[in-house]
Amino acid sequence: MTGKTVKISGPLIVAENMRDAKMFDVVQVSKLGLIGEIIELRGDKASIQVYEETSGLGPGEDVVSTGEPLCAELAPGLLTGIFDGIQRPLTTLYFSYGARISRGVSVNRLDREKLWHFTPTVKVGDKVACGDVLGVVQETEIVEHRIMAPAGAEGEVTEISEGDFTIEQPVAKIKTENGVTEVPMLKKWPVRRGRPYKEKLTPDTPMVTGQRVIDTLFPIARGGVAAVPGPFGSGKTVVQHQLAKWADADIIVYVGCGERGNEMTDVLNEFPELKDPKTGESLLKRTVLIANTSDMPVAAREASIYTGITIAEYFRDMGYNVAIMADSTSRWAEALREMSGRLEEMPGDEGYPAYLASRLAEFYERAGIVRILGSDERTGSVTAIGAVSPPGGDLSEPVSQATLRIVKVFWGLSASLAYKRHFPAIDWLISYSLYADKMKEWYDGHVGKNFLAYRQFVMTVLQEEAALDEIVRLVGMDALSSRDRLIMETAKMVREDYLHQNAFHEVDTYTSMTKQLYMLKLIYEFYSLSEKAVAAFVPLDDILACPFKEKIGRAKYIPEENIAEFDGILSSMNSEIKALSAGGEEDV
Repeated sequence: MTGKTVKISGPLIVAENMRDAKMFDVVQVSKLGLIGEIIELRGDKASIQVYEETSGLGPGEDVVSTGEPLCAELAPGLLTGIFDGIQRPLTTLYFSYGARISRGVSVNRLDREKLWHFTPTVKVGDKVACGDVLGVVQETEIVEHRIMAPAGAEGEVTEISEGDFTIEQPVAKIKTENGVTEVPMLKKWPVRRGRPYKEKLTPDTPMVTGQRVIDTLFPIARGGVAAVPGPFGSGKTVVQHQLAKWADADIIVYVGCGERGNEMTDVLNEFPELKDPKTGESLLKRTVLIANTSDMPVAAREASIYTGITIAEYFRDMGYNVAIMADSTSRWAEALREMSGRLEEMPGDEGYPAYLASRLAEFYERAGIVRILGSDERTGSVTAIGAVSPPGGDLSEPVSQATLRIVKVFWGLSASLAYKRHFPAIDWLISYSLYADKMKEWYDGHVGKNFLAYRQFVMTVLQEEAALDEIVRLVGMDALSSRDRLIMETAKMVREDYLHQNAFHEVDTYTSMTKQLYMLKLIYEFYSLSEKAVAAFVPLDDILACPFKEKIGRAKYIPEENIAEFDGILSSMNSEIKALSAGGEEDV
């Protein structure tokens, strides 16, 4: 079936004689073979969003439908890969066509010639179901790629062998009700359709990130969803880099959606240099990067989010815990707005389409912890973290508000904290997490029964500081009572010695949950002992002049292997405050 173009408006093309086409079919436009996708059908006319530059095209160009939706190719070779929004490999394009991608170029998304060593995990005669692991490929030094039985390949294994294969060669044959099915390593999946699973479970285990403000105050669960909104310069990208490096996820999918080219260049240069803290290998060996910069065709931005989440779901189905970073969903929403305007749809708030909230929900709802298909009881998870870039930092704009209705973790970045050089610049007064209470059992069993009590203490101190701050601005610190001054000093300790974290310091860049518990205990005991001492008429200035105060400030730089040093600081704090208290009683 061949249609003809009748209208061209930027990345939107309208073609007639397309009555037999279906929604979301991929088409090729003109002799150049530009890739597009049908996004609207009216009678025999189809509206097509083209993923490449359309300049120079005119009415009467041929439009040929492939009859298939936009699909992601899933096989060994994904990890360490750098792709564009429709999964074209940028490295291959660079070596074939140079720094600028030519229009209409066609390359294989994954290497068809490379041989991968396949090791079976089932044998001839075994019964397998959809989702069962047939064998494994050591894709990188860090990750074992599991080859699963596809949908429709349920039955008895009649042939399977160990050896070196390309991703298109069959590695197994399965006798099904409809005959013998050959199973290659390569599979395709429509990016706009979520991959199936048995059951979605309730997230009850935290994804530990090593970032104290996140793990302590606003934790995210494995399989959870989080939003990181903030104005320019507040540190969204650095936060996502830290999460990609330190979060206890097996696989990282990083989607740069409409970001500035120099930022994506930094990501592409830094990720191969970063060392995976668990293995010492390059972080890129468990990472998939999707780069769609702001100067690339706007329509491909919309596809990049779906491509990323489909790849994340594929690794989830192997039983891995996957974290997907989308930076930023605001740019993606802007692409939706542009295409909606060209389709002449009725605009919603600030020109965004009326279906903005439902599209955002479609993306975030594909995250979760699930019981995956197969005869065994494996689980896997996708944790989605989306950066939001509201214009001028205005959180009342539509993308931020639509995102907040969906996510359960909100890390609100503050420009004022960033200007004070307080990083991560997550504002504790506006941020929240709805997962903390559901993970109480995990915290009690893995960290300590006091952890959540310390967390509540810290939240209370910070809120009391905010209330007292207004009084201090009006009449000064000297007007406060000794207890209120102690609250202010404790809050300062929480802010500067605990929540402030240096991403570029060898020790401070990551803090284990055990070390976080010890640090919180120090601050809590400081407040508790000081409160008793102040009640015994010990001057607060004398307490703050004690040597242990400086030790608490430097506790964040104690290496994990020297955790016993915290007991020494606690002991010296006890003895020094007790000595002051004894002296105070003698004076009385």
